[in-house]
Amino acid sequence: MSSHDPFRLSIALTAFAAAGLLATVVASTAHAQAPQQIAQQATLSDKAGAGKAEAAKPPAAPAASTAAVDPSSPPAQRGVAGRTIDKVREAAKSAGDIFSRVPCLPAKGTSKSMGSLPHVAGKLVAGQPVVIVAFGSSSTWGYGATSPDYNYPNRLAAQLRRQYPTADISIVNAGKGGEDAPEMMKRLQTAVIDLHPDLVIWQVGTNAVLRNLDPGETAKLVEEGIMRIQAANSDVVLIDPQYSPRVNEHAESAGKMMKLLNKVAELRKVGLFPRFAVMKDWHEKQAIPIENFVIPDGLHMSDWGYACFAQLLGDDIIRSVGQIKLGVTVPADVRAYRPM
Repeated sequence: MSSHDPFRLSIALTAFAAAGLLATVVASTAHAQAPQQIAQQATLSDKAGAGKAEAAKPPAAPAASTAAVDPSSPPAQRGVAGRTIDKVREAAKSAGDIFSRVPCLPAKGTSKSMGSLPHVAGKLVAGQPVVIVAFGSSSTWGYGATSPDYNYPNRLAAQLRRQYPTADISIVNAGKGGEDAPEMMKRLQTAVIDLHPDLVIWQVGTNAVLRNLDPGETAKLVEEGIMRIQAANSDVVLIDPQYSPRVNEHAESAGKMMKLLNKVAELRKVGLFPRFAVMKDWHEKQAIPIENFVIPDGLHMSDWGYACFAQLLGDDIIRSVGQIKLGVTVPADVRAYRPM
């Protein structure tokens, strides 16, 4: 066949045109994302090393916002190129992408279970809407994540919706940077209890450690808060401080804080997710470099850190709910943790 065959020429021209369109779309995507990435890196640089870690608040935002919904997202772009860019961005947010290089594995050597979450399980069994409030400071809000989609409440929301596709599950992000128990208690009623949640996930203690607050006073406030939440018929799970260089500089205070939070959880018969122990296992037993799960400020978690944390927490919630749905009675005072 002649080298000037019109059919071959048509194929070549089509391939060349497709390659040109792909290059244009990639270039457009990079151009559209660059200002946002530059602005975000500037924000991180300004706040890293500010000396007060989580006390450096993330950009101003409402005290409570519904997770898995990003109100700042621009409207969908029009045209073929715009839809292609949207698809590329959407694919990058898929649940598994974040673990493509480092898998999320459970901490080894843990043998406890979180116990039951009767209010959440009851609502799911009855087919009623489930409301979860993620209460805490900047690591609940998601400081350090490259997108709101990558903070832990949004990751957890996506996981629970995949597990229970017919359920109406809402997770409200009530994280506020720089706060600890004293500030959180002031907004507990409006940011948490007034929303009538079925589950409150309370991340607390990190800023108290960094500010050298008395761990005993923090524990008293947390216990008081738990009692108020329980009186409103909500399940509770506590999240202790993160394992990170900035927290490790206050090792003695951090150790006391974790022991007291564990004691409060046992006393009030609520769940506790030992974030510090889980993250320590990543580094010391799974040999994952700290920079893989903590951003350069030495405190806040990275996309991977938030994603793996949310995955393990979600697995525990799903297991606890499953026990009740299968008719397994879990003692109310069983409230520790077994991941995956």
